This record gives sequence, structure tokens and C-alpha cells, in this order.
Amino acid sequence: MSAVNKRNPLLDAYLRNLVANPLWTKAATAATLQFSQDALASAIAGARPRPGKAAPLHEKALAKVSADMVSVKMAVAGALVFAPLNHALGIFLARLLATRGKTGTRAKVEGILANNLIAAPINTVAYLASIAIINGARSVDGVLALVQRGFFGMLKMTWMISPVAMVIAQKAIPPELWPLFFNFVGFVIGTYMSARVKKARLAAARAKKDPKDPKAFDV
Repeated sequence: MSAVNKRNPLLDAYLRNLVANPLWTKAATAATLQFSQDALASAIAGARPRPGKAAPLHEKALAKVSADMVSVKMAVAGALVFAPLNHALGIFLARLLATRGKTGTRAKVEGILANNLIAAPINTVAYLASIAIINGARSVDGVLALVQRGFFGMLKMTWMISPVAMVIAQKAIPPELWPLFFNFVGFVIGTYMSARVKKARLAAARAKKDPKDPKAFDV
């Protein structure tokens, strides 16, 4: 066991659970990260929830940490959609690459390509479709419209960052810490994109309310 694990019993316990109960551990992690990501993005974008005096108690409690029911729904999506999907794709890609029997640099390149050409597009569609439903889309056309608008922009960002993150992981991060590293990378990307969306919505609302407000164009 590495010295890092010996110094960090919580990390050691997390990694043990990740091996013993991978899907449950990934689901709990995804739920926590999605909730935190949405709340942090709201704070960054200046879109903190402001429930009224008559708002339910749970809304007031969530607002204290810059969260709302969207944050809760994102946590549910993380646990029930994103985590199982990532888990299944990870198993599929591992088996696919194992059948090729490649090692060394070529295997690493194939791993990066497989992740970007297979896993990334599927995860992007699942994420955007979930966002659409959580934010009120109730028809297939409504969901598809949001997916089409955001697909290539989000995928392009993934293609830019994912290979760099993969190379860093392969060269500098112990394999047992890869899940935490990639969770961190995903959290940063997700927070950035969510903050941009929230800021754009806030600007659109301001423009609709007061077209002369200079902040309406500050995106």
C-alpha cells in the first residue's frame, strides 16, 4: 500500500469501497459532485437562489449553500444516470481494448481514442438530455433541440481536455488515484460549463426585463 494511502485513511477507505462496491461508490460520488457542481456554478455565475419568505423550508435550507431543487435533481441524475453509464462504458472499453492485446504507447493512444470517440459522445448526449429534462423539457423535440445546440461545443471541450488529462494520469498519477483525478477534472469542466449556462440565462432574463441594463450583455 502506498504512503499516500497510509497518510489518508479516508482516501484508503474510499479506494477500498471503489474496488469492493464500484457502482455504489461511483453513484454516491457522482451525486455529491453533481450537487456541489451545480451549487458552485450558481455562486460563480451570480445566480444564487433567493427563495421568498413563503418558500418551503427545504428551499431556504438549500439556498444557504447556493443550491436549489435543480441541484438535487442533478444529484439524482448523477447517481442514477451518469455513474451507471460511465461504469458500463468503462467496462466495455476495457474489454474492447483487452481483446486487441496492445501494450505500451500504442495501447495508451488507443485508450485515448476510444474514450474520445466512443465514451465522450455518449456521455455528452446523456448529460445534455438530462439537463434538458431537469430544466423543463417535456417533449422529445425539446430534449433533442438542447442536445443539438450543446453537443459539439461540449464535445469539443472534452476532446481538448481529455487527452491532456489522460497523458497526465498515465505519466504522473498512481493508477489507484485515477478515479479521483478524473472526477476532479470532470468537476472543473462541469462547473465551468454550468456557470456559463447560468450566467447566460441570467443575462437573458436581465435583457428581457431591462434591455438597457449593461449587465444583460456581461456573459
